[in-house]
Amino acid sequence: MTKKIKLRSLLIGGFFTLLFVVLVGRVYWIQVVEASWLLKGAETRWETDKIIAPVRGTIMDRNDKALAVEGTAYTIALNPKVIDGYKVSEPIVQGLAEILKESEETKPELVNKIRKLATRLKQDGSDFAANVEIRNEGWKIDKEKADKVRELIATLQIKLKLSTRANVGISILEEKKRYYPGQTLASHILGYTNKEGDAALGLELKLNDTLKGIPGMLSYEKDGKGVELPDAKVDFKPAIDGNNVRLTIDKNIQFYLESALAKVNDKWHPKGLTAIAVNPQTMEILGMANTPTFNPNTYWNFKDQADFKNGAVASRYEPGSTFKLVTLAGAIEEGVFNPAEMYQSGQIQVADRVLHDHNYVGWGKISFLDGLKRSSNVAFVKLGLEKLTEPKFRDYITKFGFEEKTNIDMPNEVSGLVDMKYKPEIATATYGQGKVVVTAIQQTAAYAAMANGGKLMWPHIVKDIIDPKTGKTIQSFEPKVVRQVVSEKTANLVSGYLEQVVSDQEIGTGKLAYMEGYRVAGKTGTANLVRPGEKTYSPNTWVISFIGYAPVENPQILVTLIADQPDLGGNYHLGGQVLAPAFKEIVGESLQYMGVASNKQTKMVAKEANKLTVPNFSGSTSESAKAIAKESGLSLEVFGKGNKVVDQFPKAGTEILSTQRIYVAMQPVDGMPLPNLVGRSLRDAVEACSFFKVDCQTSGEGYVSDQAVAGDGEGRSATLQLKPLSEKTAASDAQSSASTTTPPPKAKTEDQRSTGKKTP
Repeated sequence: MTKKIKLRSLLIGGFFTLLFVVLVGRVYWIQVVEASWLLKGAETRWETDKIIAPVRGTIMDRNDKALAVEGTAYTIALNPKVIDGYKVSEPIVQGLAEILKESEETKPELVNKIRKLATRLKQDGSDFAANVEIRNEGWKIDKEKADKVRELIATLQIKLKLSTRANVGISILEEKKRYYPGQTLASHILGYTNKEGDAALGLELKLNDTLKGIPGMLSYEKDGKGVELPDAKVDFKPAIDGNNVRLTIDKNIQFYLESALAKVNDKWHPKGLTAIAVNPQTMEILGMANTPTFNPNTYWNFKDQADFKNGAVASRYEPGSTFKLVTLAGAIEEGVFNPAEMYQSGQIQVADRVLHDHNYVGWGKISFLDGLKRSSNVAFVKLGLEKLTEPKFRDYITKFGFEEKTNIDMPNEVSGLVDMKYKPEIATATYGQGKVVVTAIQQTAAYAAMANGGKLMWPHIVKDIIDPKTGKTIQSFEPKVVRQVVSEKTANLVSGYLEQVVSDQEIGTGKLAYMEGYRVAGKTGTANLVRPGEKTYSPNTWVISFIGYAPVENPQILVTLIADQPDLGGNYHLGGQVLAPAFKEIVGESLQYMGVASNKQTKMVAKEANKLTVPNFSGSTSESAKAIAKESGLSLEVFGKGNKVVDQFPKAGTEILSTQRIYVAMQPVDGMPLPNLVGRSLRDAVEACSFFKVDCQTSGEGYVSDQAVAGDGEGRSATLQLKPLSEKTAASDAQSSASTTTPPPKAKTEDQRSTGKKTP
């Protein structure tokens, strides 16, 4: 018995001794052998790394008006477990659906969606989920909707008798979002970034490396609860914000384009519309628009990918008679165009084909100049094929750049396609049909070459890259001459002939684009289409186009307009009415906004206005500023309350006409209301808006008759209604309104190829 006890004690003692040796060995191994590895692992667990997101650069127009900015957004998340605990699922579902709905039609579907999210379980089904975001309706919403959600939370807290800090199952997460303040304005230019913040389209994608910046990082040591340790090691690498981009476009001119296209769309219901406005001297893009359009703030609501396509650079079309510019310019440059020379209009035999003018029988024997005005196909076949000859005609197509991309600094550009093999194909190409397809931007560059003295320019839309902190320009993009396509003399002659196409109110095919007070050069185009799956041209579907510039003596704006398959009711004679009114509206408003005087105004300004240099009013009292202005012969307006001038417009040293107004502010303009602009000219009104940092949009022509201001702070915007001074009474206003809705008179029949093609 005693031996058994001793043996048992020995075994137990031996076991514990062995256990002790193992434990000591393990401790030694951990503390000595593996110490560095464990310390490294512990430090990894103690350290917290936070990625610091950079601010994406702002995209601005040429006048620094924001087109795309980084703003604060809010995402709504639900906690089904908390919601179930308080039994408030239905009030939350109904309340959020009312706030987040796109429309009453979509509300029932949204109610069902939120109800499922509010009762969602974990993947294993063991319990309710803890954090569920409402996408897309509750994802990165604006402040206005977020405030309404906060009101809903407060209402539930009161109902449940909870503190204002209590969680009722709704969370509002603050994050960053790309915001486009113009809504649909310039959407095809800008593109968008998706809700994950990734660039997806347009300049946002093209300039992503410039705009996105470089993320930073914050690293520090924490305890088990995630609290930063005292005297902890902190590593901080600041984020580098993305650079800002200044574009060549002008927000107001962009608005004029889109407003005019909306009117064309409402009246003629085309499949699509494209508009480009440029400065023909530099080929800076002043505006570019398309319909259908989309809102980049809610891009997910647009299911048709065609809405996102920028037809100005990414679509090809048969140009029709606007392509006659190439034939005309080449013939003049080679000395074979005699405007007074006579030819037999009507039809012409080319190999086995008979090609016709639009009226088939023609106008008898007419001059080549009249052939241009009437847009005669026969005239251009004779000019291109017989006088210029095929090799030289091909050469001018190449010189004008129709066989290559323009290399505009925008994504998804396609090149034109010229595939002429047989003599009839070359003949039809002389008037822009058949085996020649082009892009709108190629056509725009070709016409700009005639407006600027024969220089084919590189079209571009990015003006400057700017440091967001210093405001200094990092990189600028200057105009570039690609090549001299024709001489300055030839270009001037072409402009003169194209002016007659518009000014001749009897036979000019572009006569509806005529503008009182401005000399306009332009050309119409109407081309039949080949329907998908068919080999012949459809007799009742057309692409209508108009390209023109003004004023001819010193062109400041060139506008290209294209309408794809407008509803003409089978009557192509109406083609001239589709785009000419839009051209007049865009160019008229733009020239006034740019301060380009009409022919009538030029003489008056020359007699009445002198050039003066703006004095420096900074630091002056109100009285002394008025005295300085009076002495200088300037008109001065003082705004605000204060002892000294803190801001002025224009800046000191600017050269202006003595008739121009000067504005000074006695306090910062940010908080001051926009003054009453009724009765002022467009230029005065736009300058006042610029001074008061108000985004200005205008409608109509003439002088301000009404104004409406919306928003506050930097988001302020003003809508100005303009009318001629003669429209003083309500009766005359009504009469004017009625006249604008009356369809213009029918245009005279334009040219048409032998197959039934109309190519004005």
